[in-house]
Amino acid sequence: MTTAPTIPTLDDVARVAGVSTATVSRCLNEQQKVSAKTRERVMKTVEELGYTPNFNARAMAAKRTQTIGAIIPTMENAIFARGLQAFQETLHAAGYNLLVSSSAYQPEMEAEQIRALVARGADGLLLIGSERAQASYDFLARRGVPAVLAWTSTPDAVNASVGFDNCAAMRMLTDRVLAMGHSRIAVISGIIKGNDRAEGRLRGIQQSLMAHDRNPDTMPVIETAYEIENGAIAFEALMQAEPRPTVVMCGNDVLAAGAINRARQLGLHVPDDVSITGFDDIELASIVLPALTTVHVPHREMGRIAAEELINMIEKRNPGARRKLEVSIVMRDSLEGV
Repeated sequence: MTTAPTIPTLDDVARVAGVSTATVSRCLNEQQKVSAKTRERVMKTVEELGYTPNFNARAMAAKRTQTIGAIIPTMENAIFARGLQAFQETLHAAGYNLLVSSSAYQPEMEAEQIRALVARGADGLLLIGSERAQASYDFLARRGVPAVLAWTSTPDAVNASVGFDNCAAMRMLTDRVLAMGHSRIAVISGIIKGNDRAEGRLRGIQQSLMAHDRNPDTMPVIETAYEIENGAIAFEALMQAEPRPTVVMCGNDVLAAGAINRARQLGLHVPDDVSITGFDDIELASIVLPALTTVHVPHREMGRIAAEELINMIEKRNPGARRKLEVSIVMRDSLEGV
């Protein structure tokens, strides 16, 4: 019969190190109050015994778990990686741990994950975008769990948020495209339903066209999931039109990378035969050939500020703020005038 392993306790650490349990506790939680020699001895004992603090007891005493939940739409590409990394770094520096879930762009799954993370004691949540059922917001309010929305910023938002105006950003890029002489624009968009970022970016293109006395209803649009191969398939479909578009504007850099790859396979030269633009300015945008003209999103700044805002909401019990960040156009080789 296998004997269950003995789990070391705080008393065990104190006994082996020859100190009181209060001293061990200070070494773990308030190191500045203990001499370096004592701290070194205690921490060596902690390591040798394999002791870990009783998480549940600490959480009950502090009424916090020091855990933050983040629900992102996908882990399959790098759209959220840089921002989430900065978010995690900032949390770690403040003594918080991070739990990450992916909703696969499914609102029902996100709602389940919100409840699951709260049930596991998350002190606060990072959510992407603002479009979700009101029931999720009501649930968080009833449980007193603060949430920060990222990758979005809208004037009428009532929740704390750190992001940018997706509509205004894509309108700015479309204004540039039109100023370079393009008259036939086609779009590869992310799936609009349940995704306020994708909806805002498409709306930005439409607003720019209307402002320049163009009819957006005649613009070809294909909605597809954010995957490189989907961008390739959508691009090939758009190239069947006569006359062909002079520029294909993509909802993000992943779709644009797929479009550039398929253009090469079709024997089309970018940007001589057709220009292609993206959105996000992830690392992929600078290494595809030709390099991608795109909208630069300050991912790391957004992640850092989102973490700071959420920590302030948890520790100071304030309602949080709406922080709007600026984006910019990055001109590279995939776009030229006609």
